[in-house]
Amino acid sequence: MNGPNLNRLGKREPSVYGTKTLSDIEKTLRNLAIDLSVDIDFFQSNHEGSLIDRIHEASDAGVDGFLVNPGAYTHTSIALRDALLASGKPFVEIHISNIFSREPFRHQSVLSDVASGILSGFGFFGYELGFRGLAETIRSKQ
Repeated sequence: MNGPNLNRLGKREPSVYGTKTLSDIEKTLRNLAIDLSVDIDFFQSNHEGSLIDRIHEASDAGVDGFLVNPGAYTHTSIALRDALLASGKPFVEIHISNIFSREPFRHQSVLSDVASGILSGFGFFGYELGFRGLAETIRSKQ
């Protein structure tokens, strides 16, 4: 699940976020999902309510966990936090850039203390690491 402005990857501040697109990340994760023998689905929205609705829908459909790059909602969305907590499912928080080496307002996450894991600053490879970590977290609870 990807939050606001992540649909602009490849165009948005390539010096910070690189030149790969969200479609490139999805392709990589689809291949990794095959290797890990798990299913994966993708969702991106620039709208907080749409992200929350998708969490509710996925939870009701029996999803096992979430890989989330909340974008700017990392720092502001108590509603996103509440939806993830209400799902009762583990989630891994992903950030392409190192949020702790950027502007001070980016140093605070309202999700990190309830996330199963956090990856920040590994670029697009963070998605792969996070997905592997999430799959292992889910398997260890079964």
